[in-house]
Amino acid sequence: MAELALQDVRKSFGAVDVIKGVDLEIKDGEFTVFVGPSGCGKSTLLRMIAGLEEVTSGDIMIDAEVVTDEEPFDREIAMVFQSYALYPHMTVAENMAFALRLQGMSKPERRKVVEQAAEVLKITPLLDRRPAQLSGGQRQRVAIGRAIVREPKVFLFDEPLSNLDAELRVQMRIEIARLHGELKSTMIYVTHDQTEAMTMADRIVVLRDGLVEQVGAPTDLYDDPDNMFVAGFIGSPKMNFLSVAATGPRQVSLGGLSLDLPQLKNDLNVGTEYALGVRPEHLFGGEGPGLTMQIEVVEQLGQTAYVHGRLGAEAQPVVVELRDQRPKTGQTIEITFDLSRATLFDAQEQRVR
Repeated sequence: MAELALQDVRKSFGAVDVIKGVDLEIKDGEFTVFVGPSGCGKSTLLRMIAGLEEVTSGDIMIDAEVVTDEEPFDREIAMVFQSYALYPHMTVAENMAFALRLQGMSKPERRKVVEQAAEVLKITPLLDRRPAQLSGGQRQRVAIGRAIVREPKVFLFDEPLSNLDAELRVQMRIEIARLHGELKSTMIYVTHDQTEAMTMADRIVVLRDGLVEQVGAPTDLYDDPDNMFVAGFIGSPKMNFLSVAATGPRQVSLGGLSLDLPQLKNDLNVGTEYALGVRPEHLFGGEGPGLTMQIEVVEQLGQTAYVHGRLGAEAQPVVVELRDQRPKTGQTIEITFDLSRATLFDAQEQRVR
């Protein structure tokens, strides 16, 4: 296990700046997830930590030791790739033991270490098979096993579940979380799937355009986002952003409906437009006072329905989470708000008011 720190880390490809100055501390034994849209730089940042991508400037430190210029093998880091990267001509046991063989470990010792890792991952019956004889989930377990046997200081995962079907992704998320609980190792996990981030992470690092937008526990980012990007990226369905106008120091108007926001830290500028952020589960269908919503699409998921439509006379797009209801497309319903859970953003700077 190890602590890891990034100090003003930057990466450029020619004139293109991909990572634009990242400062980050990851605690010993922490499960940290890098999340963000495609092209935000999360995989590049992971590859720099691994030593597979050269750092343009800045420092990477493991246990207070600078490893920026160290070779990948010397960093005591193990990486699990999206593509599994297994040797097709080797058995599972041989794949898992390959790095140990390069280290000069004896065959009996290698076998013992491999069997211990296989027991943890529940793949002992697969040790004599080759990758072509395995399912996607089994191959991913072997790839993780190959990392475990090295007993690295830090585990790196680069979108390891993206090649799996939906049901298997859920199962593997649980397996990786369980593995982290058993090993108590420092793990860094890259994904574009915010559901993976929310369900697995101790802390989430939200990236956009090579910069860190916010770092925090999943619930902190969900309940208290710093800006509209984080608020819209964390959560599924994403947060609704409704255009409102300030009519008082702590009051806004939405479609003629007056809404009080006593939780605001600062007074509003009367007449200025803001964005009111409300999550789908904090909107309710029922008796007023509220606003009329015209339903356009219904996603019925058993007990829960995600209802997409237009709100009020201004026809602002909105998603509402309804429980134990069977709404219909084309139907009109009345929507009310839980304003204690709402967030107000500056419409121009898109930051929390």
